[in-house]
Amino acid sequence: MSDTEKLKGPASYFPSIEKTYGHPVTHWLDLLAIMSGKKHMELVSWLKNEHQIGHGHANALVAHYLSRNA
Repeated sequence: MSDTEKLKGPASYFPSIEKTYGHPVTHWLDLLAIMSGKKHMELVSWLKNEHQIGHGHANALVAHYLSRNA
């Protein structure tokens, strides 16, 4: 089983996010930390509008970020 197959939930998007946008996931999580206090969809919209991240990728990043910081 490859590393990609082992990933579950939002983390399963991480290899694609890194490849598509050219930054490690930690970059995006650090940016989300700056925007803390916002609701899930506010953060998704911010990533989409300010960083041109697709909805699925933005949703996965936000879901992972919020689950780590709950």
